[in-house]
Amino acid sequence: MQEPFDITTIIFALLAAFVVWKLRSVLGTKTGHERPPQDRTRPESPDKTKPEGKVIRLPGAANDAGASAAGVDHWAPFANAGSAVATGFDQIAALDADFSPAEFVEGAKGAYEMIIGAFAAGDRTTLQGLLAKDVYESFAAAVTEREAIGNSVETRFVSFDRAEFVDAHVRSKTANVTMKFQSKLITATKDKSGVVIDGSTEKVVDMTDIWTFARDLTIRDPNWKLVATEAGA
Repeated sequence: MQEPFDITTIIFALLAAFVVWKLRSVLGTKTGHERPPQDRTRPESPDKTKPEGKVIRLPGAANDAGASAAGVDHWAPFANAGSAVATGFDQIAALDADFSPAEFVEGAKGAYEMIIGAFAAGDRTTLQGLLAKDVYESFAAAVTEREAIGNSVETRFVSFDRAEFVDAHVRSKTANVTMKFQSKLITATKDKSGVVIDGSTEKVVDMTDIWTFARDLTIRDPNWKLVATEAGA
């Protein structure tokens, strides 16, 4: 005589089969030809809290501090192993494990475009959030002088041709990163009657700027600010 139909046994059998399949899908199976796992270690961040910033978010890289000095080119393609820039990245990563050159570039490019536009528009609020105090005062003074004589500036950002790291270092636990931007802009200065007195409303011009951003690594604020500017060759 056959055993009575036991639905509980069938359910447990199906559940066991599902668990085995799920483990294989997550862990995989060994064939004898697997590549060795990559080293994914990184230094622990001294500050576990990462509040959301509102100016320039530049988080990122999981790289071992000091590895560049040992000849590991883990900052490529942004810096060569053993270079001053790579050493600076190591110094920053030792205090901020979330530092990433790739994300820094994107954040810095965004800040560059915002600052150029805000300066042309005389937007002091935006400038104040992106610039260090002394740099802001210089920009604001130029805007005030321009407004006093009735001039205005129209600027259109066209493109980035290049954005590269020039220097990086930590001094007194403040990170400084200098970048060279090569971009294309259309910019014109008009007098109070609307006549173009400098630049052009149609001609694209090549611009080269060297900007330095800084952040105090001892505080929770994740934002970087522009601390120095100079025209590049």
